[in-house]
Amino acid sequence: MSVRFAKSQILLHWLTLVMVILTYSAILLKDSVPDESAALVKDLHFNFGLSVFVLMFIRLGLRHRHPTPPITPALPGLQALGAKILHWVLYLLFLSLPILGFLTLAYGGKQWMLLGWQVPQWVTPDAGIRRTLKMVHETLANTGYFIIGIHALAAIYHHYVRGDDTMRRMMPGK
Repeated sequence: MSVRFAKSQILLHWLTLVMVILTYSAILLKDSVPDESAALVKDLHFNFGLSVFVLMFIRLGLRHRHPTPPITPALPGLQALGAKILHWVLYLLFLSLPILGFLTLAYGGKQWMLLGWQVPQWVTPDAGIRRTLKMVHETLANTGYFIIGIHALAAIYHHYVRGDDTMRRMMPGK
């Protein structure tokens, strides 16, 4: 078994991070741009979010295809369980956020573009459902900052405090 993740997994890990940063950045910038650019920034947020969704499905397929390389030295049982849970929480988060965003748009009855195409209205708009979906979407997105932070801090802890190869397994290069 390899001591590193497959190159495709490493590439998609870092590409996903870039797309997550772009997704969060676009929505954070929407109130800072001129009114005529606000719709473009929102469309970028939606499309970046969609790319995260697609990348996460590809990553799940690769995770199934390639075994996870062991951490050396091995983690204590509770840390290993925590790492497994945190990774699945990340997967669930970045699969559910785009779905919730998509449904928020659909129930909002607003026109929007998906990869340059106008998305037709396919559900009856409902302001109450839209508000609930938007609240859940935003709450999970805000929770995402902490989950991502915990993930990054855990990698730093493993590399600099514990001295294991957790971070090196996912770094680009040889």
